[in-house]
Amino acid sequence: MFRRCTRIIIRHEDVLVRSFASKSGSRVDGRWPGWEVVIGLEVHAQIKSRAKLFSHAWTSTYDESPNTHVDIFDAAFPGTLPKLNSSCVELAVRTALALNSTIQRRSAFDRKHYFYSDLPAGYQITQQYAPLAKGGRLKLRKDEVSVKIKQIQLEQDTAKSTFDQRSQQSVIDLNRAAHLTIEFARRTPEQAGEYLRTLQALLRSVGASDGNMEEGSLRCDANVSVHQAGDPKGTRCEIKNLNSVKFMTIAIRSEVLRHIEVLEAGGTVRQETRGFDEQTAETYLLRSKEDAPDYRYMPDPNLPPIILNEAYIESVRSSMPELPEQIRARLLAKGLSERDVDFLMSIDAGREVGFDGRLGGGFISYFDDVSNNRNAKVAINWITHDLYGLLVARKENFKDNIISAVQLGELIDLVESKKLTGTSGKRLLKHIIEKQSKAAPSAIAKELSLLALETNNEQTKEFVDKLCKEAIEALPEEAEVVRKGNLRVLNKLVGYVMKASKGRTDAQLIHTRLRNILADKAD
Repeated sequence: MFRRCTRIIIRHEDVLVRSFASKSGSRVDGRWPGWEVVIGLEVHAQIKSRAKLFSHAWTSTYDESPNTHVDIFDAAFPGTLPKLNSSCVELAVRTALALNSTIQRRSAFDRKHYFYSDLPAGYQITQQYAPLAKGGRLKLRKDEVSVKIKQIQLEQDTAKSTFDQRSQQSVIDLNRAAHLTIEFARRTPEQAGEYLRTLQALLRSVGASDGNMEEGSLRCDANVSVHQAGDPKGTRCEIKNLNSVKFMTIAIRSEVLRHIEVLEAGGTVRQETRGFDEQTAETYLLRSKEDAPDYRYMPDPNLPPIILNEAYIESVRSSMPELPEQIRARLLAKGLSERDVDFLMSIDAGREVGFDGRLGGGFISYFDDVSNNRNAKVAINWITHDLYGLLVARKENFKDNIISAVQLGELIDLVESKKLTGTSGKRLLKHIIEKQSKAAPSAIAKELSLLALETNNEQTKEFVDKLCKEAIEALPEEAEVVRKGNLRVLNKLVGYVMKASKGRTDAQLIHTRLRNILADKAD
């Protein structure tokens, strides 16, 4: 089976993890006192381009059969030539703009040579020496630090190699295409995790990748080296194919402690590529690690350089969607709390990214539509507590939501205008989801007799008094406790009346009438 991908690589300088206090204010890490650690990550994110980087084949989704999207160039047939996909370049430029990088007017491709079964041509096309962009930074909100970017480059990924236990053979799949690789370094395993999450949100926001680690469209390799304070940097080992933030942080901690154990025993750390066993939480040897000279880089003779003018860059800039920090600032300005914004943005991560790199409707877009000309706090409560709560109870996610923003907005208006009680509103929302109704909430409320009774109507008062007396008779012990001054128990009586009235009566009216009756007060 054969499979080929495309990447962008983003690099920046290594940053030390210092385990002691210093004049420069370095942070203390008591897990490895006396040692300095350098942690680097290489993140592979699949670009949402419909076609591959250098061939006419379509990219494949996670669950498609192997080798169903393979062009003769992907399989390295002799005489086949690459043809650059401009959509991949646009998504790379969009990523560079989001990271505040300086886009190079001229970038070129190199061949990176090595001989594995997952690389049919014997070389990989990359941009080692003339990258698409240089510089830039990504701010980490939690620690208020910025990751400095060294360069961003396009790169063709290798195939996916899988070992078949039954046949005892390795099989290769060339379906996968358009992968993005980001290489960076952070101070601690936890900061590396925050960087990965921040980068994931940014890639999704610009439409470059869906960033789903569980489906393999976002993967991570970690580089770790350890040395004592004041000594030169230690030998670097790479941990391959970490598929979650949790496992990444555990693997990094495990590898740091392994290095320290070897060095304290008087041994030498060898430069290696290692795997991670999720069951034992330990790394294991895969192969020796190559250096750059081993790859024998050379300019690719079949691909001309990429020339980008200012007009093209500005056209991409003008089509850029909101970035995560811009979205956060706008939502906070609407009066939402940090907790509300965090929740919206975490759920919004599941929005669809099309093969053109454009975003489908997400949770934040839904909130914007619902809260338009309405109280933002009221809208967020209905969306997060009621709507999303019902979806979770049904084991569904936001993609399964069938109630439109127009429907939910009208439902909120009915409740806010007192035409529908909050209880009836929740019942109506549940009915719409269960029946998958497209009708207007006002029409459904009328059909189900859920519209609120008029508060000042004499018939309503008589009806409420009747239900209150029934509640007192049904719950005599609670009624007696209220008569003695414990008003907290009154809520149980109110709930009884609300249920009897099918939620059509205002809770405050019921509360008042119950207190009057129990206190033997006249109207």
